[in-house]
Amino acid sequence: MSYALEINNLKKVYSGGTEALKGISLKVNEGDFYALLGPNGAGKSSTIGIIGTLVTKTAGNVKIFGIDIDEDVAIAKSMLGVVSQEINFSQFEKVIDIVTTQAGFYGIKKSLAKPKVENMLKRLSLWDKRNDQARTLSGGYKRRLMIAKALIHEPKLLILDEPTAGVDIELRREMWTFLKEINTNGTTIILTTHYLEEAEQLCRNIGIIDQGQIVIDTSMRDLLSKLDVQGFVLDLEEPLDKAPAIDNYSLRLDDPLTLVTAINKDSSINKLFDELNKLNIKVKSMRNESNRLEELFIEMIKK
Repeated sequence: MSYALEINNLKKVYSGGTEALKGISLKVNEGDFYALLGPNGAGKSSTIGIIGTLVTKTAGNVKIFGIDIDEDVAIAKSMLGVVSQEINFSQFEKVIDIVTTQAGFYGIKKSLAKPKVENMLKRLSLWDKRNDQARTLSGGYKRRLMIAKALIHEPKLLILDEPTAGVDIELRREMWTFLKEINTNGTTIILTTHYLEEAEQLCRNIGIIDQGQIVIDTSMRDLLSKLDVQGFVLDLEEPLDKAPAIDNYSLRLDDPLTLVTAINKDSSINKLFDELNKLNIKVKSMRNESNRLEELFIEMIKK
């Protein structure tokens, strides 16, 4: 079996004594779409930071497609793209220049970079904004720009840390389609997210990290079978006088612009969006009613 990522007994203790990682081990198969989830402070950011060589580990080892990051960091990083939560480009540069410069960091000549950059920006619907300063982009398009940066050198492994945070529903769906496409074409993807619906739609396998330890490593299907209902809060573009009646969905209005729903495991929130669209009810954004992932982590850890 070929592993895109292999972590063995990884530990991280920060200078203040905080033990962020307590010897985690994890294997992600080549070609997988893998969710790495956990409550805030569980150790996800430390793990991603170590894989991307931005955080120094205390012990253990990490291999990317069999290459130990300590033994040949340049080759390991050439196979890796990371999209962090934080914006990591100059806000005053043009979109096309940001991606072209990133290509140069990986030794891609300008003559080769030009068509690659054009193709990548078109695939992410950024081509029309190529000459705009990055600071003028919406939050969703800034996330797309970060993905373009991470993919321009065609890495075999892509790590996405909360890629759709702050992204509206339409952009989120477009990004899901794009990520599914590149995964189908061979890119291994590891995703962290707080949206269980997102993990369910995209990922085949899942690891849950809590208090610096891997507590669950299983298939998405097996995990979701343990979760009966999850609640969502839908922020609406236009106010409603009363909650709509839609078969098989429980809906209530907290206020004229806030619709709350409970989705059971046999239903789909995408189908709900379709039904709302038929009623000309437009959803501006979505969030979990309560952090169902947190509840699931607690439930799993108790068992």
